[in-house]
Order: sequence, then C-alpha cells, then structure tokens
Amino acid sequence: MARNTSFYYAFLVLPPDQRRAIIAVWDFCRVVDDAVDEAASRESAARSIDFWRAELARCYERGTPQTPQGMQLQPLIEPFRLPRQAFDDVIDGVAMDLDTVRYETFDDLLVYCHRVASAVGLICISIFGCTHPAARQYALDLGVALQLTNILRDIKDDLAHGRVYLPQEDLRATGCRIEDLAAGVVTEPVRRLMMLECRRAHAFYDRAVQSRPAADRRRLVAAEIMRAVYYETLRRIEKRQYDVFTTRTRVPKPWQAAIALRQWMWPR
Repeated sequence: MARNTSFYYAFLVLPPDQRRAIIAVWDFCRVVDDAVDEAASRESAARSIDFWRAELARCYERGTPQTPQGMQLQPLIEPFRLPRQAFDDVIDGVAMDLDTVRYETFDDLLVYCHRVASAVGLICISIFGCTHPAARQYALDLGVALQLTNILRDIKDDLAHGRVYLPQEDLRATGCRIEDLAAGVVTEPVRRLMMLECRRAHAFYDRAVQSRPAADRRRLVAAEIMRAVYYETLRRIEKRQYDVFTTRTRVPKPWQAAIALRQWMWPR
C-alpha cells in the first residue's frame, strides 16, 4: 500500500488480518480501474474488463486465478464473507467509463457512485466485521460522499480525458458550460455549480454520520478516518474558493496523521 494514497492511515490502524484483506480488495479494484484509465484504446479496455470479470469468477468459483491480485484476493473471500455482487458492481461501474462521458441527472450519476464507491464500502464493512444493519446505509452514503469529493477535486483531470461527471442538469441550472470548466477560471457560473455540488457532498457526509451505528463505532474507525480525511479535502476546496484548477487539492500527510489519531482516540 503506497503511502501517497489518502487511505494509507485508515488502513494502518487495522489489525493485520483486516489490513491484508483491505489491501487485497484495494489492489484488485485499483487494477480493474486502471484497465480502463490506462488502456490504449476502447477496444483494449473492453477486453481488459472482460478479463477481470473472468478473473473474479475464478476467484469465487474455486478456479485458479491468473493474476497476483486474484491470487491475493481468493483466500480471503470465505473468511471475510466478501460479497461477490459488490465486486461485480465495481467492475460494472468502471465499465461505465467506456461509454459514458456525461451524466444527465444526479440520479444517473448516483448509479455510478454506488457502483465504484459504495460497493467498495459494502466490501469493507464485511471485512470490519460490522454487525448492525445500519452499517450498510452508512457504507452507501459514505461511498457517495467520497466519490463526489473525488469528482470535485478531479474536474481538471477528468476534463483532460474528455469526461464530465457533474450532472448536465446542474450545469444548466447554474448557467455553467463545460467550456467554463475547461477554461480553468472560477467565474460566477463555475462558483454556483461548485457550491451546489459541495452542498450535495456535505449532505451525504451528514447522512453517513447519522446512519453510523453506535454498536459498530469502533469497527468503523478506519472508515471514519477515510470520512474525516475526505471531508477535510472538501473543506479545503471550499476554502480555496472552489479553485480546483490551479493545483490539486490535497490534505498534507501530517494533517492526515492527526486526523487518524483523533479518530482512533474517539472514546471507546
């Protein structure tokens, strides 16, 4: 697990067996995502997606995985009761990037967020050993909040790949055009759009906190570190007056470490 990931300190607080499982899941999902993002063409990306669907099947159907990621994941499936549907959803979400470069409504975008982010959360709560039914809603809401924060932070990079994740209905409602985003200047229409999307992200962070089951509070400490780090990223976007174009918004590592410590020291 590279230290430059925003999840580094969240993973660090886990017991060794859970950390190994989380890293195996992270590595598998990461390589599936890279299969599209780093592909030379749409055709090669589609072939890669097909390969990873088959590799997942080999992992779950007692076959012989062909990749380090599959071999690392397979022995953890039964002990941690890793839900196959969630992995299928992740692959489906990544595959959406093959053909979808615009989202008309937030409901359309929500499908994508649930697949690429909330599904990972559902895998994580299984690894964490959460027992309360509300943990599922927490994972769904937190996944959306994290993905919306990623989308806001990465507007510039996504535009470079021809993708705009912000809903087209929101652009129209705020008078913002894709050309305004591409210009990289925080004009009044861009500001209105960013304010709208930040409010939406805040709402999902709030929903996650409200649905977080007290019975699983200690089991969710790693997820709470992720939540706090990404929430700080959102706050920094707002404090920079929504300028996500000049430099990438980051939470410095010492700050992340302090956030992790604060969450870890939460009363038991």
